[in-house]
Formats: sequence, C-alpha cells, structure tokens
Amino acid sequence: MNEENRSNASKKGVKGFLASIFYPLTATLDYLQRYSKGIVILFLLLLFLALAQQNKIQQPNLISIKLSGTILDASKVLKQIKEAKNPAYKGVLFIIDSPGGAVAPSIEISHAIKRLREKKPVVVYAAGTLASGSYYSAIWANKIVANPGSIVGSIGVIFETPVIKGLLDKIGIEPEVAKAGKYKEIGTPFRPWKDYEKAEIQKVISDTYEMFVRDVCKARGLKYEDKDKFAEAHIFTARQAKAVGLVDEVATIDRAKELTAKLAKVEHPVWKKPTKFEEFIKELQDETSSKVASLLLGLKLF
Repeated sequence: MNEENRSNASKKGVKGFLASIFYPLTATLDYLQRYSKGIVILFLLLLFLALAQQNKIQQPNLISIKLSGTILDASKVLKQIKEAKNPAYKGVLFIIDSPGGAVAPSIEISHAIKRLREKKPVVVYAAGTLASGSYYSAIWANKIVANPGSIVGSIGVIFETPVIKGLLDKIGIEPEVAKAGKYKEIGTPFRPWKDYEKAEIQKVISDTYEMFVRDVCKARGLKYEDKDKFAEAHIFTARQAKAVGLVDEVATIDRAKELTAKLAKVEHPVWKKPTKFEEFIKELQDETSSKVASLLLGLKLF
C-alpha cells in the first residue's frame, strides 16, 4: 500500500470514528429535518388537547358584568347580558359604579336584567355609586348588595340646559328661528323658557318620575305611599339605603360573589375572567363615555 492509499484509509478511519460518536445527534437532526412538519402538527394537536382538557376542568359557571360611568348607550351591556344567558353560567353578578344617565338605555338594561332573572339568579353589587339611572337598571335583581362606602338612591328625573342669551348678546350673535308647532322650540338655550314651555317639559318629567317610582315599588316590594322616604331624589349611604329598602345587604364584593354562588347553587364557583385586552377596551370606553356625557344635554336620570 502506497503512502496515498494509507492517507486515504486513515482519513476514512477518522471520519468513521467521528461519525460513530456523533451518530445520535446527526440521526436526530436528520429525523427532525425529514419529519419536521409532522412533529409540529403533532405538537400543536397535543397542545390543543391539553388546553381543551384544562378548559373542561375549569369551565366557568358564574359570570360578572361591569356597568360603570354614565349610561348613554345600553348596547354593550345588553351584549354582555346576552352572553350571560349561556346555560353554562348558573348565576350573574352585576358590578355597578354609575351616577345614572339617559332614561331609555337605563330602562333597557333594567328590563334585560328582569328577563335574565327569569332564567338564573342575578345579584347587583353597588361598587361606588348606584344612583338614578343606574339604580333603575338594578331594581329587578334578586338581591342588591351595597359596598359600605357606596352612595345609593337619587330616584328622580331632571331636564336641564344652559341659557346662553347673555353670552350671545355680548358677542353680537342673534339666532334666527323658523318653526312649526307651538312647543317645537322647547328647551332652547337661546332665550329664557316661556311658562307654557316649562309646563310642557314638567309634564314629561313628572310622568317619567312616576314610572320610575312605581317600577321601584314593584321591583323592591315598597309602598308607593312611602315614596317620600325612598324617592324624591334622596341620596343615601349604604346603611340608609338598606333601612328604606333600596338594598338588601351592606357588604363587600366577596359577599356579593358568595351570595351569587349560593343563589345559583354552585358549590365550586369558577368565574369567567375577561382578557387584558377586553379590560383595556372597557376602561377606555367608560372614560370616553363619561367625557361625552358632560357635553350632552337633555332628559336624564342624574
């Protein structure tokens, strides 16, 4: 054997030796390269099954709905109520911190809770303010629990608008109005209201207030004759509200959750948790609606 052949044989020997040492690694890499797609699919399948099993074990059986800020639009809350109708949820907790708002959406929420109560127990928790329109929204719950530091009540109706005639006179602006109908200019900010206009507005306010009070009496089991005690836009502390029958208990949210589970007959409560993104969007919407509300005028319950 010449020198060249001996060199080639030596090289082959070294390569063979190295190949034998690293065979487990190279074989594994080769396998992964050949079957990488199948492995990824298998991994994803196992992950999906694991998550499905976890969801099955921790399937939420209770749900909470938050209502905060000024009530201008009922659609978002109504959407949450629709979700809460899912048979998987055995009970619903409404967490409310709102000064009230427009009449129509407050009544929409109130009636939606009334219908929901026919299917499953509903508990309302007054987290800060449960007043006017937000109290109207809450009246049909099975139970109302108020935080010890909350404000409750303000059962009343108001219509207000600024009169800016003095300001317009100072800057030299005089509005021109064309109208048809004696009452068409009711609530105008461009001049003081006339007596017949005030009477017309009062007629609407009084009838809305009458409806509000009678619905509270019906829902809470109160006597209309006692409306001076619990209505008339009185503002109550949580303890005072309980004394006049507007709430059932004065306690913290832990008690409200406990009561919801008890009424729902759930031994091992698992609450549905919103995602971080959902919480962010909700906070953004509440902040925006509150700012918009301060600019709006008209019939409202706060």
